[in-house]
Amino acid sequence: MNDSIFFFFYNLAHSSELFDQIVIFVADIFPYIVVILAFLFLIFYKKNFKETILIFFSSAFAWFLAYVLKFLFHTQRPFDLFPNVVSLFPAFALFFNHKKIGLSTQAGYLFIFFAFLIGASRIIAGVHFPVDILGGFVLGFFIAFFVKNR
Repeated sequence: MNDSIFFFFYNLAHSSELFDQIVIFVADIFPYIVVILAFLFLIFYKKNFKETILIFFSSAFAWFLAYVLKFLFHTQRPFDLFPNVVSLFPAFALFFNHKKIGLSTQAGYLFIFFAFLIGASRIIAGVHFPVDILGGFVLGFFIAFFVKNR
């Protein structure tokens, strides 16, 4: 099923140069913009310094945990596993790891939307399997839940 979902999304790539460029931007560059937006949001929206620090450290912990899990449950990337899959860009670890941080409801929905958009783009680009993205979402959910309900 993981392969079927992957190929459904991946087959959207390589059909249009413009679409491929949008996918590359959303999957490779946009995550950094989201991190900057989240950082700015925390600075200007969250007036509680202690809560901002908690969110920062929980995000760092999520990144570390994702790194450890990736090491423990090593799976090949789609472009390594399937010879017909050509990644739209070189793969590297995404610092933000699609985390949803404890923000206002509207901002939270916006960042969740960004996470889904980035996740789908990384599948279309041939960089991740759907289960990888799902794992990132689950990790992000649990970290956000912890931060919100501490």
